[in-house]
Amino acid sequence: MPVLGVIPARLGSSRLPRKPLLSLAGEPLVLWVVRRVTQAGLCDRVVVATDAAAVAAVVERAGYAAVLTSPRHRSGTERVAEVVARAAFSDFDTVLNVQGDEPLVALEALAGALGRVRAGEPIGTAAAPLAAELARDPNRVKVIVDVRGRAVYFSRAPIPFERDGGGGGGGDGDGGGDDPAYLQHVGVYAYTREALERWVRLPPVAAERREQLEQLRPLLHGIPIGVAVLREPAAPGVDTAEDLDTVATRLERRVKEVGL
Repeated sequence: MPVLGVIPARLGSSRLPRKPLLSLAGEPLVLWVVRRVTQAGLCDRVVVATDAAAVAAVVERAGYAAVLTSPRHRSGTERVAEVVARAAFSDFDTVLNVQGDEPLVALEALAGALGRVRAGEPIGTAAAPLAAELARDPNRVKVIVDVRGRAVYFSRAPIPFERDGGGGGGGDGDGGGDDPAYLQHVGVYAYTREALERWVRLPPVAAERREQLEQLRPLLHGIPIGVAVLREPAAPGVDTAEDLDTVATRLERRVKEVGL
């Protein structure tokens, strides 16, 4: 099962303009992400999918591959689907989509999402334990997972709701056990080619528009999404200006400790 890794990197982010090109620890954000995915060794080929020639130029100068895509896509998944539909990538039946603002994404998340697809799920993703005091942050998307390891719902709201306000976890519903109270969705997806093509053909659903979460479309149309649950909390992505400093500090520390 050859794997194509695709990193969607849209230049026109509403919260952080020109986000893929923002400098972190001396290099553009997009290069940290493509390097992370490439060095994971899980993909047979890795490309950056972007709507901007400036992003493609930065990626290609660094020795990586980039593909220019339509500026009209409404989601990263649509951008990935355009790439996968091209003849140059027709040999790939498994696709790994890593969001272009996740330079610290856990290798366990990449392998876990792919593992769910290899185990027979049409779509795989990952989630990590989230502390109760962070659950109200709408930038941290929460997910409920059923006993089979499949997503039940994704939300920016704190789900599940703690009726008694104790913040306790427990998969048995009584606040006990070892399960975390909340699971934070990690920005990585794996899909079969068929599932990806079906996803982008589906009409939007109301919850997707309200939550601004594209993964609710396939889920609420009945396509299973397997979730690999990680052992450690998720590393921060770059969603806000404040995140830039946090992630840059971690990257600088990593460069000092282990190099690029």
